[in-house]
Amino acid sequence: MKYYFAPLEGITGYIYRNAYERFFGGMDKYFTPFIVPTSSEKLTSRELRDVLPENNKVPFLVPQILTNDAEKFIFTTEKLMRFGYKEVNLNLGCPSGTVVAKGRGSGFLKKRKELDEFLEEVFSKSNAKISIKTRIGKDSPDEFYELIKIYNKYPLEELIIHPRIQTDFYNNKPNMKVFKDALALSKNRVCYNGDIFKVEDYKKLTEEFSNLNTVMLGRGIISKPNLLKNINNVHDSDKEVLKEFHDTIYKEYQSFLSGEKNVLFKMKEVWFYMIHSFKDSDKYFKKIRKANRLNEYELIVSRLFKEFDLI
Repeated sequence: MKYYFAPLEGITGYIYRNAYERFFGGMDKYFTPFIVPTSSEKLTSRELRDVLPENNKVPFLVPQILTNDAEKFIFTTEKLMRFGYKEVNLNLGCPSGTVVAKGRGSGFLKKRKELDEFLEEVFSKSNAKISIKTRIGKDSPDEFYELIKIYNKYPLEELIIHPRIQTDFYNNKPNMKVFKDALALSKNRVCYNGDIFKVEDYKKLTEEFSNLNTVMLGRGIISKPNLLKNINNVHDSDKEVLKEFHDTIYKEYQSFLSGEKNVLFKMKEVWFYMIHSFKDSDKYFKKIRKANRLNEYELIVSRLFKEFDLI
């Protein structure tokens, strides 16, 4: 089985990715949070920092691009290739209302003629390997059966499928019937993404789809960074490793970000997910959210690690 690390805007930048690889590892590919091309043909300072090879210490990194403009996709891809990247990923999955309103992410799925024309242009003009991360439709799962006809026309590096529609956001259950059909219909390699939060979720998925050989982990791996180790039956010193992982990210943010407020904001984003690693710890998340000073935050986190066991 191959394992991919999903991108999550605001959290899985290079600081987080590097720390994850150092303390947990096991990922075959990491994907960056999306880059949004602009008419200036320049990456923002944040986007540039995130893709610079010298900032990344992971084995294989794939930049993700969010756009519905083929020309912008192509010049961004060319810029990334100059940094040494061989593969880019097209985001057709983001369900955010502001993204969808601009016809990007999963909003692009509704405009199938334009999507087909977009892919025809980028595949005819770009030398990069191109993978796609997609939802199964914007408003209805039935849309996927038209989308797969489009995807099958092009030599994708792979097709990463989150089997929800845009209007689901992250509610309802993934549509496994459509995913089963996707495995049968796709001419490109397929990767599954969605709702793997526990070892049992992974086992159920792989038992149902014995021919599946690639899985992308997202919110589940950020909620429980040791999830992949547990999937592979490694359980030694989980809490100690998680504490070192936390301390490394915390220290890096302090050295990079200006002011206590910005560091606390980033760590609170991480804890929105990572609090789910601990049993019966909801009250501590409330304390973390209310922390206004770093020394206060450090005391709360120290007590959390001492008083609570991992799930």
